[in-house]
Amino acid sequence: MVKHLKALGLLAGIMLSASTFAAGFEEGKHYVKVDGFAESHAPVVREFFSYNCPHCYRFDHTMADTVKLLGNEVQFERTPVSGVRPDWKMSQLAYYVAQKFKVTEQTHMPIFKQVQQVAPFRDEADVKAFFIAQGLKADAIDQALSSSDRQFTLMGFNTQAELAGIRGVPSVLVNGKYMLNVQGLSSEQLAELVKYVAKL
Repeated sequence: MVKHLKALGLLAGIMLSASTFAAGFEEGKHYVKVDGFAESHAPVVREFFSYNCPHCYRFDHTMADTVKLLGNEVQFERTPVSGVRPDWKMSQLAYYVAQKFKVTEQTHMPIFKQVQQVAPFRDEADVKAFFIAQGLKADAIDQALSSSDRQFTLMGFNTQAELAGIRGVPSVLVNGKYMLNVQGLSSEQLAELVKYVAKL
C-alpha cells in the first residue's frame, strides 16, 4: 500500500512538473518561428538528424520516448541531413534506402550503431553491404541506388534542411515553422512543448 501511494505521488509530481513547464512556454526561449516550409499534413513533428552526429545518437532515446508519449496526436517524420562531408552524405543515402524498402524502423538503430560504434559508411559499397546484411537483395539495392528517385528524394531532404535554416543537429521542427529548443528537456517536457506549439 505504501509503495502504491509512493508511486502515485511520484506520478503526480511528474504530471505537475510537466504542466508547470507547459504553462511557461515562451517564444524566443522554448521555440522560434522560422520561414520553414509547408508540410503536406499537420500536426507533424520533424526531426533533422544525422547518423554521424553523436548528439543525435544520444538524443534518439529521448525523441523515441517523446513520440510514444504523443501517440496519434501528431505525425512523426525524420529528415537526414547531409552536411558537406562525404560520410554524412552516405548516411543520408542509407536513410533513403531504408525508407525506400520500408525498413526504416528495423534499421534505424542498427545504422546508428554501425556509424557510431563501428565505422561510418565510406561509400555506396558500404551502404549496400550493410543492407544486404539486413536481408535486402543486392539487385534491388542496386536498382534503388541507380534510380532517379534517389536524386529526387535526397534533393528533397536537402531542400527541407535549407528552408528550415538547419545549422546543427538534432533539430526538431513542428508544422514546418516552429523550431524547438530541445536542449536539456526530458521526453515528457518535449512532448508538452510539441503539443503546445502544434496548436499555434
